Amino acid sequence: MTIIAVANQKGGVGKTTTSINLAAGLADLGARVLLLDLDPQGNATMGSGIDKNDLQHSSYAWLQGEQPFDKVVTTSAGRFDVMPSNLDLTAAEVAMLDMERREYRIRALLQDSAERYDYILIDCPPSLNILTVNALTAANGVLIPMQCEYFALEGLTALLDTIEGIRAQTNSSLRIDGLLRTMYDPRNGLTRDVSRQLIHYFGNQVFRTVIPRNIRLAEAPSHGLPVQLYDRSSRGAVAYQALAAEVHKRHRPQPMSETPSNQGPATQASP
Repeated sequence: MTIIAVANQKGGVGKTTTSINLAAGLADLGARVLLLDLDPQGNATMGSGIDKNDLQHSSYAWLQGEQPFDKVVTTSAGRFDVMPSNLDLTAAEVAMLDMERREYRIRALLQDSAERYDYILIDCPPSLNILTVNALTAANGVLIPMQCEYFALEGLTALLDTIEGIRAQTNSSLRIDGLLRTMYDPRNGLTRDVSRQLIHYFGNQVFRTVIPRNIRLAEAPSHGLPVQLYDRSSRGAVAYQALAAEVHKRHRPQPMSETPSNQGPATQASP
């Protein structure tokens, strides 16, 4: 079982879009997937086809110990489970401040149910708060969606500092699962330049898959569907299915006889 926090302290980088469509892509590969929505905006919940305004119980009730996991989790149209969220979750941020070992709350709560899944994806809020700290403390790895632009590099530096802090204080085994280039436009010179810098400094930690700007990808959440169900032939759907295959390959146990790859830094995938 692998827990991946999808995180970036900078908003508008495709974090929630990635959480939804990666979950759907992994489920399409036959994996058992849980998407844990930790953003009080509830966008991952809505984008998975679940009405955040009509929840009997939300992730707040689970975090507070008011309801067990099975009473809150639900199944999406994309064949993955969702721990749904809404604005109630803002109260959890305050309530958790008084809890003992508050940074470990989600890790502890997941212990009884995590093994039923192959992957748990955590859609983090776009800020460093107690919910994000909980996600990073519970996770094995961090997937970082980012646009190839100047300010994104500054945000990446801040996030890497945060990850180092988590490693030092609450989760020494946390690692970077990969950097994902989103809203990619190869016609833009700055995009290509930043992409080259990422590959130079992070090598194989940069996913080969890139996510293009795509109108179908932007439309899908308003229909409550992953893009794979909204328009499977679209460039956005093809890209996220490729990302799911890449993530699955990274986490799939390798046969003992297989020789580890000695490939160099990842090259830019064609959008």
